[in-house]
Amino acid sequence: MPTVGELSALYENVLLGPRRGPDVCSTCFNFTAGYERCYACAYGQPDQPALDALAPISYSVAHEQLHHALASYKRLDGDVARNLRTILAAILWRFLKDHERCVARAANAERFEIVTTVPSGDRHRDDDHPLRTIAGELVGPTRERYRRVLRRTEAEAPQRTFSPTRFEATTNLDGQAILLIDDTWTTGATAQSAAAALKRAGAGPTAAVVIGRHLNRDWHENDRHIRAVARPFDWGVCALCAETAGRTLHRG
Repeated sequence: MPTVGELSALYENVLLGPRRGPDVCSTCFNFTAGYERCYACAYGQPDQPALDALAPISYSVAHEQLHHALASYKRLDGDVARNLRTILAAILWRFLKDHERCVARAANAERFEIVTTVPSGDRHRDDDHPLRTIAGELVGPTRERYRRVLRRTEAEAPQRTFSPTRFEATTNLDGQAILLIDDTWTTGATAQSAAAALKRAGAGPTAAVVIGRHLNRDWHENDRHIRAVARPFDWGVCALCAETAGRTLHRG
């Protein structure tokens, strides 16, 4: 039986670790043209975003290997989908084992008492979404704390648009610290909408870990920035702890 390290190593050559620096959004690690925040975070989110911290594990470049894995694990069936889910679970497991403390520290939490997933943007697929299987069954660091505490409402909202009424919590959260898991961050609207619902239900510090921060290589200077990302992928450093670890930022 392959280990978590062996399974996660299958994607090490395509993982690209986000780092803070010039031309990097301070919220979501998108690339910018010298601005502190990208357009989606500056203008597409609430004035006071509900998420207290965000940690993307890797950049996910459109049409490249991680992007295909993150799209295919929830759209395909059979052995291919199961294998992709296992690999993505191993990536999430390995990251959380080493860096959940970094995320909690950034969110001003001692630890996350509840782990949950961002509901699917497609309400018809949400009941069987494989991300819940990954976080609730496959990943050791989250398995015992996983609870489904969010559900879609009947409110209609355009995709990739923040909506405070898109989700609702299923219980009062009584100040508990919540770790949200999502597969992909594009504009952040869905994760921020989910976090807003958690805060309305009384959640304490709320942070998100996403496997892939989506990027288009051909957008503005993204290709140059992507080619400047340090390689190989370093499991010992995350987007939130890189500076305190004394590592050199990857900006070229």
